[in-house]
Amino acid sequence: MIHGNLNWGTSVAGVTPEWFEVKEWPVTAGRLITVEDHKAATKVAVLGQTVASKLFGDADPIDAPIRISRVPFTVVGVLDLKGQNPWGQDQDDIVMVPLSTARQKLFGRIPGQARAVWVITVKLRDGEDRAEAESQIRDLLRQRHRLPPDSEDDFDLRNPHDAIQVQQAASDTMTYLLAAIASVSLLVGGIGIMNIMLISVTERTREIGLRMAVGARRRDILLQFLVEAIMLSLIGGVLGIAMGLGGSHAISYFADWRTLITVDAVLFAFGFAAAVGILFGFYPARKAARLNPVEALGYE
Repeated sequence: MIHGNLNWGTSVAGVTPEWFEVKEWPVTAGRLITVEDHKAATKVAVLGQTVASKLFGDADPIDAPIRISRVPFTVVGVLDLKGQNPWGQDQDDIVMVPLSTARQKLFGRIPGQARAVWVITVKLRDGEDRAEAESQIRDLLRQRHRLPPDSEDDFDLRNPHDAIQVQQAASDTMTYLLAAIASVSLLVGGIGIMNIMLISVTERTREIGLRMAVGARRRDILLQFLVEAIMLSLIGGVLGIAMGLGGSHAISYFADWRTLITVDAVLFAFGFAAAVGILFGFYPARKAARLNPVEALGYE
């Protein structure tokens, strides 16, 4: 791509007007390629956001001239921002021209490519069966390519749903792995809380016996130590949430990664910390509540 004294290497795609509807990709300025452009093979181009910023900066690119492989074109539109795809490719680093223009003015000069179509993008209506549509598309392409019944396909048929499922499976595996690591951490932390509470019960045996002697009931002793265990967990939960927020902001600042922390996630983490305190603090609290007051008062 060349505009004035600026140039930029990018991808050029010859498309039909329906392509933008299938991709659900509107423009932020100017217009899309029309049926008239396609029929007349006009030399017009629609730029992605990356190409527009590289060639024009803050200037308005509409109706500006550019050259694609030394062929003059006129910019008629700038596409809306798409961002990166799941594979990390910049979807906005692209230029769209009418398919007929691409065949006659650009790719037609390549031997064997005058009428070639590299990609056909299909969008199903809502409620249509994907498997049935895929089977019909394959049958139609084999018919158009005049392939014998016993021959293999000479084309690739890709369903984005399958790619999404593969990506989801990888994401689920990573989620399970992180959950396993978190479970081990919670188990170690819970055992630590239980050990601390058991030591506390042992050191305060005489205090427990004295409280029972002056009228404290077993459930009072149980509640006292259970509350202490929960407080230990909640303090750890608050510190963990603070470290998580700080780490998230640090990643966003230094690595330029977008992070999102929801209130639900914070509340869930806080509640889970309390649950760990109840689960691992119940045994020491129950042990303290079941002490014999006479033996507890005489404990050294």
